[in-house]
Amino acid sequence: MHFDVGIAGGGIVGCACALACAKQGFSVALAERDVLGSGATAAGMGHIVVMDDSEAQFALTRFSQQLWHALDLPASAEYVQAGTLWIAADSEEMEAAERKQLWYSARGVPCRLLSGSQLKSEEPNLADSLAGGLLVEEDAVVYPPVAALELARRAEKLGARLIVGQAVKSVGNGCIVLEDNTEIRANRLIQALGAYATDVLPELPVRKRKGHLVITDRYPGFVHHQLVELGYLKSAHSSATDSVAFNVQPRPTGQVLIGSSRQYGADDTTIDHELLGRMLNRAVIYMPAIGDLNLIRVWTGFRAATPDKLPLIGPAPRDSTLWLATGHEGLGITTSLATAELLVAAFTGKAPTIAPEPYLPMRFERATTQAYATREEL
Repeated sequence: MHFDVGIAGGGIVGCACALACAKQGFSVALAERDVLGSGATAAGMGHIVVMDDSEAQFALTRFSQQLWHALDLPASAEYVQAGTLWIAADSEEMEAAERKQLWYSARGVPCRLLSGSQLKSEEPNLADSLAGGLLVEEDAVVYPPVAALELARRAEKLGARLIVGQAVKSVGNGCIVLEDNTEIRANRLIQALGAYATDVLPELPVRKRKGHLVITDRYPGFVHHQLVELGYLKSAHSSATDSVAFNVQPRPTGQVLIGSSRQYGADDTTIDHELLGRMLNRAVIYMPAIGDLNLIRVWTGFRAATPDKLPLIGPAPRDSTLWLATGHEGLGITTSLATAELLVAAFTGKAPTIAPEPYLPMRFERATTQAYATREEL
């Protein structure tokens, strides 16, 4: 089998890449070992969010968010522009909310500050003691596995071949080899295996970061926006310790999705009950009534994290046929569409909408080259 583009990984990033390439008229094959949209895609919250940890992160998330807004999804994808409420617990965090508001407004992101009373009016179930918050109005939520499947099906209608149920053994040198030794040959390969990217390319600077999520029974109207504590950014980016943060999402079903946790060095899918307890206790501090809700399911998943918190998007070192689309950490759902557009711009020679340089894998080239050399010596 020979194609213009071969894609390893059928999560939302791989599916977005398949559709973007198929739209350009490329012949495309996508290989996924499990169900399309499974893995981290199915485990994630589906928060389409603008983030500002760096200019590069902002550019990628904002561009992708606008692509999501323009995407006409079916009702089953549960895409809702709910907005994100960044919650300030005290006066110090309220000052951070004010700085965030100025930063976003200067870049054209609609947002507004809320006082403590306004915050309570927007979300009556929040604790009374909170100082206020920032409402980022164009943030959205989506049901990721259905959105991924929709992207893949659209690609299939344009001629893409979807190969499901076969794990990828190797990716490189113009060939994806599946577990039954089927070979998918292509002029360009896209490695979109997320947290499992290092299974086939162990030299990549990607680490698994485990997370827990909980979903409740149906409680329509209990929460109206995506709620995130402003302290989330600090705790989420700790690379040395396990962390939890208040992060709650309303689902169109009336259910409430509760997060979040982050762990390095935990490679199994079992539930860490101590960490889960910390996560739920954190939620009760910000939203006391959440402790009275009936929890019906808990699950875990793995994010693909890089040392500088930016994804790997672009050509891989030492293999002219291989392109990377991995390392998105907790922003893979948000940035999937922009990732695909950056790769297609590179494939076609068109000017990209945002600068691709911050995400190029070559920024880790020295370490990657050393890893390749060591592997070849062995």
